[in-house]
Amino acid sequence: MRTRKFLAVLAVAALAAYLPAGAARADDYPSRPIRMEIGYAAGGPTDVLGRILAKEMSDILKTSIVVENKPGASASIAAADVMRSEPDGYKVLVTSLTWSVNPLLYPGRYNYDPVKDLTPVSNVCKLPMVLVTSYNSPYKDVKSLVADARAHPGKLTYGSSGVGGSAHLAAEMLATSDKLNMVHVPFKGNGPALQEMLAGRISFMFYPSVGIANYVQQKQLRVLGVGTREPLADFPGVPTMESLGYHDFDEGSPWVGLLVPPGTPRAIVDKLNNAVNEALARPQVRQQFAALGAQAVGGTPEQFRDFLVQDKARWADVIKRGNVKGEE
Repeated sequence: MRTRKFLAVLAVAALAAYLPAGAARADDYPSRPIRMEIGYAAGGPTDVLGRILAKEMSDILKTSIVVENKPGASASIAAADVMRSEPDGYKVLVTSLTWSVNPLLYPGRYNYDPVKDLTPVSNVCKLPMVLVTSYNSPYKDVKSLVADARAHPGKLTYGSSGVGGSAHLAAEMLATSDKLNMVHVPFKGNGPALQEMLAGRISFMFYPSVGIANYVQQKQLRVLGVGTREPLADFPGVPTMESLGYHDFDEGSPWVGLLVPPGTPRAIVDKLNNAVNEALARPQVRQQFAALGAQAVGGTPEQFRDFLVQDKARWADVIKRGNVKGEE
């Protein structure tokens, strides 16, 4: 009997000791380096933007943030690793549009919920898309391109970095908006697709705004529309897709966001969120992002969660209406 009482007292003492320690872990966070996993190869847009963010957040949080690239399987290798990690804030994920799209295109392969299976911290930035064609193409504006596509079903071709990528889905948004029948030509990356565009072997494509200005100045590409609500300074006189009556292109821009394992304490989520927003407010970050064609977003975890809900619904609708199928 005395033994049972002793064990009960010991259990209560252990629980009492455990609870303050748990609270202290949140209060003292971070007390050691944070690992930031990125599901894309080094040197790509998401990686470069993530590293800019990591550097500034490291300064704000007064701890090292070690960036680790884990590309492959449409960025799901990194996502799965973070999903299985301890919810202590020491392993975070930087990911992008594929987080929302993968389970929609490949439900048997990726059976996670992009809204529930990781905890949103903050939307970091977006990369507006621009609709481009070869400078020597017959299309001088979006109206002429759409008119030709409507008059000749199956004639126009559009390039992308692959099935389910941002360029593919943006073109599907255009196609479903105007009920157009066009041919998707996927490539292994935006770069090869752009080269085919420059050669005039595909009709058009949507491309992230970064890196396009030089081709425009050299009269190799023509920008027909920009996927933002406001005109882009890099492309004076080019109308926005919104002004042409095509909605959701701004919200549908490829995004980069920060997420953590499910069950991460709110106090830790808030510390990370505050660090993201403080970093995004720094002039040098905004300048670096702007040079890459990215627009800072920020906001609360709740706003990012709401965005993910809308992102999932948006692409589910586009994929259904366009009858988009994942690659076998």
